[in-house]
Amino acid sequence: MQKVPYHKQLQAIIDGIDPASPPSLLLHACCAPCSSSVLERLASHFRITVFYYNPNISTLAEYEKREAELKRLISLIPRKYPISFVSVGWEHETFLEMVKGYEEEPEGGARCHRCYEMRLRRTARLAKRLKYDYFTTTLSLSPLKNAQKINEIGEKLSAEFAVHHLPSDFKKEDGYKRSVELSREYDLYRQDYCGCIYSIRTPKTQD
Repeated sequence: MQKVPYHKQLQAIIDGIDPASPPSLLLHACCAPCSSSVLERLASHFRITVFYYNPNISTLAEYEKREAELKRLISLIPRKYPISFVSVGWEHETFLEMVKGYEEEPEGGARCHRCYEMRLRRTARLAKRLKYDYFTTTLSLSPLKNAQKINEIGEKLSAEFAVHHLPSDFKKEDGYKRSVELSREYDLYRQDYCGCIYSIRTPKTQD
């Protein structure tokens, strides 16, 4: 199957933006490191609200640490327009219920796809309720995440909630490399797993 150039679709949308009327964007963010290069790229084109919704994170302490680090990044990173922040709490029990029966799935498999949809669905619903022009997620920044699946879910939810999904493959064009550089520059807390307990103990699969 031919891969869709989501990063080029994103650039086409950016190229068509009227600087006098920047659209609003609800950006689901998994953590500060993944958000760093994404915000750097988008903050000159969109009025962004960062949405921290990650019930997959295995402990409240880890959840709160990542949340605090994301807020710190937002306070530091240059922007053309204000960047807001919103969170709805941990909701870990909801995640555990959602992945029942998928605990032994390989990393990157069906369990992860359900997790993508859980977080994107909450983002799309909030974007619809608050009348944002677009919604998207930083998840495609990770080399371990399936950008095609993330965008397919985003497009499905776009149709369901009647709110525009912003296509992305943020790892492209050295996006991931830039996130590593910015993490060093801002001394960001970096993690070597997504936060989900199953991602530590299950084997990897190919995206």
